Amino acid sequence: MKTIYLFIAFLFSVSVQAQQNLKGAFKSKDDNEVIICLMDGYFVETKYNLNSKTFHYTWGGPFVKIGNKLSVTIHFDSRDKAEVGKTKEIAFGEKHHELIDKGENVLAGNWRMSGRKNGDQFTENPLRARRTYKLLTGTRFQWMAINIENGEFSGTGGGTYQFINGKYTENIEFFSRDSSRVGASLNFSGKIENGQ
Repeated sequence: MKTIYLFIAFLFSVSVQAQQNLKGAFKSKDDNEVIICLMDGYFVETKYNLNSKTFHYTWGGPFVKIGNKLSVTIHFDSRDKAEVGKTKEIAFGEKHHELIDKGENVLAGNWRMSGRKNGDQFTENPLRARRTYKLLTGTRFQWMAINIENGEFSGTGGGTYQFINGKYTENIEFFSRDSSRVGASLNFSGKIENGQ
């Protein structure tokens, strides 16, 4: 319970990444347990099984589109931290992926935890190698706690979300550290103020 309280107290600010026209959430046509989310020039691929509450892997980082491929500079990989810093190319397009959403929502973007608010006190987190991102497409969310220098992967969770009239609701479909959280819904109040 304490972890959840701290998590909802985090403030996020938009990550400064090269803007790409390619955005949204996609499902692999080869393996329907694989979801790819793209926002603000950031790529995340995750494989999980909702029915068995099994998390398989996640990896990602900044990307550029080259023809029908994505070239991803790996910031994290839950399977092998030695992959961090390498570049990986994957086939990408209608032949391989089905569009889930177009990345259109007021909250859509790649957000970085920039601080914590406790009561009226706000403490800023400077940008360091150890960071927490929360990527939001039009309907999907995923947070990742990573270290882009040493490859440490601390955890991830995600699923679907809604943001209506200042009420933010997450429906958890995978959680790398605690599968008992799968199926839970979390509700928060939210707003965007000064880009945060």
